[in-house]
Amino acid sequence: MFQRWAELLFLHWTLPVDAIRPLVPHGLEIDTYEGRAYVGLVPFTMSGIRYARAPSIPGTTQFHEVNVRTYVHREGRDPGVWFFSLDAANPLAVLVARRAWGLPYHRARMSLTIEGDRVAYRSDRLWPGPTPAGCDLAYHVEGRPSAAEPGTLEHFLAERYILYADRRGRLRQGRVHHPPYPLQPARVLRLEETLLAAAGLARPPGVEPIAHYAREVRVRVFPLRAEA
Repeated sequence: MFQRWAELLFLHWTLPVDAIRPLVPHGLEIDTYEGRAYVGLVPFTMSGIRYARAPSIPGTTQFHEVNVRTYVHREGRDPGVWFFSLDAANPLAVLVARRAWGLPYHRARMSLTIEGDRVAYRSDRLWPGPTPAGCDLAYHVEGRPSAAEPGTLEHFLAERYILYADRRGRLRQGRVHHPPYPLQPARVLRLEETLLAAAGLARPPGVEPIAHYAREVRVRVFPLRAEA
């Protein structure tokens, strides 16, 4: 599958590993950077969706999405992403992703507004629960884009090319390919969200998130395969 991801905002907070561990399958280990675990809130817009060996499904080629995630690995290898939730503004895409990929997608009502370097994003979950769950945020894009250097926190948080899913009780792995993100600093102007709490995660009170922005990347998504 081919996709375009645009207007990506990466918001991250540190959480104790023990707070995340019960929410992740035992076949995966929590990945850490300098001993710290991270959870992320990532809103973006997906477009240009087409399939390599099949026609595109009408009504699923473009929509907004926001995910709640953490970072995992398998016995020190294959670092990737574990999604606690993915909310999308397209009911058909939600149904396809839940059934075919085993990912925890939710139907949501979403909006995106761009005014120069200021971006506003809103999401309100409709189904399935838990509800209420959503986010209302605005941010300002700053600086110049550049790829994250390997070994840095920015690289650890953004450059992930494997996703994991639990489909019918069996762990599966999917890979994505894309150029490095053109990351820029972002300054959060407004942030109200209940998506982390809906996922069973307690966001650190009074702590500003680490914020990065990427204008767009072109992505190739490969099929899920069962883990040994």
